[in-house]
Amino acid sequence: VQLVESGGGSVQAGGSLRLSCAASAFTYSTNCMGWFRQAPGKEREGVAAMTTTGDGPYSTYLTDSVKGRFTISLDNAKNTVFLQMDSLKPEDTAVYYCAADRRSPLPSQQLNPGSYGTWGQGTQVTVS
Repeated sequence: VQLVESGGGSVQAGGSLRLSCAASAFTYSTNCMGWFRQAPGKEREGVAAMTTTGDGPYSTYLTDSVKGRFTISLDNAKNTVFLQMDSLKPEDTAVYYCAADRRSPLPSQQLNPGSYGTWGQGTQVTVS
């Protein structure tokens, strides 16, 4: 599977952005997808993840710092996962990566970058 992210950019604090991640060979190749971010000098961290097996409902996972502000969703017909980011803060500034894997990580591992084997190229999000 290949992943292509889009939707990054620059926004003022309090604004919104929506990231998209289009996946090829989606249905048969992924059981989970997630969004991760990496700020300069920091480790990559999990932001949001969801199971993608079957017709739903899909379990979703959010790191504490984005709960109430970010939403992860799936459009099965378009093989695309979205990250809606509202009420953005300067500390959300990072390169955001989409990731996918055939495995089904335990809930405690859904936001662990090590649970994912396929990654997109990343898209920059800057909040000022």
